[in-house]
Amino acid sequence: MSTAKTKKQSSLSIKSWAEDDRPREKMMSKGRVVMSDAELIAILIGSGTAEDSAVGLAKRILGSVGNDLNKLGQMSFKDLMKFRGIGEAKAISIASALELGRRRNGAKPSKTSRITSSSDAFDVLYPYLSDLDHEEFYVVLLNRALRVVEVVRISQGGITGTIADARLIFKHCIDRLASHVVLAHNHPSGNLKPSKADISLTKSLVEGSKLLEIKIIDHIVIAGKGYFSFADEGLI
Repeated sequence: MSTAKTKKQSSLSIKSWAEDDRPREKMMSKGRVVMSDAELIAILIGSGTAEDSAVGLAKRILGSVGNDLNKLGQMSFKDLMKFRGIGEAKAISIASALELGRRRNGAKPSKTSRITSSSDAFDVLYPYLSDLDHEEFYVVLLNRALRVVEVVRISQGGITGTIADARLIFKHCIDRLASHVVLAHNHPSGNLKPSKADISLTKSLVEGSKLLEIKIIDHIVIAGKGYFSFADEGLI
């Protein structure tokens, strides 16, 4: 009997819940900060299924990735649409919201940002290189005061690698009058250790930069929520 009651309650529409349990009304009356991740996703979803409420469905989706929003951001449309009640439109809504959040973080570094340590570089680059299922290569162009001039994507590749063209990198440096550069790429595998190709490329770019009087101050490898710094490990 208790099982039937639970099922009946779960199938009720959001409008029939107590006001404090309705995500939209809760946000309006209590603000964004008090909202759980599941409640925010439920607002994006709008409705659940006959068996599950929007919040319940959102909890199941979050539970599938260990309640990790970074992992949720890596889910494809097909992954999201495997959940009963999530069609193409709802999958797009979820992905769009997460992408906006990622871009908002990416917009934070401004021309007043300074990079004086590997952690500074990581903070600037993480929004660009997190949540990717393929490799991308970026450079952060800096002026003489080590302030960010521009963050530029050089290339994007597959799961196992991407190509960084030295000519393109140095062209951006010259065009933007950058005197210092931070190299960066991600490892979708989660392995922080740089490959032999990563080390060889870094050495080659450092040597080439000397001729142009441009200083490469670090190469950051981002994997998950961590990073590897060539400068910290004495490889630059």
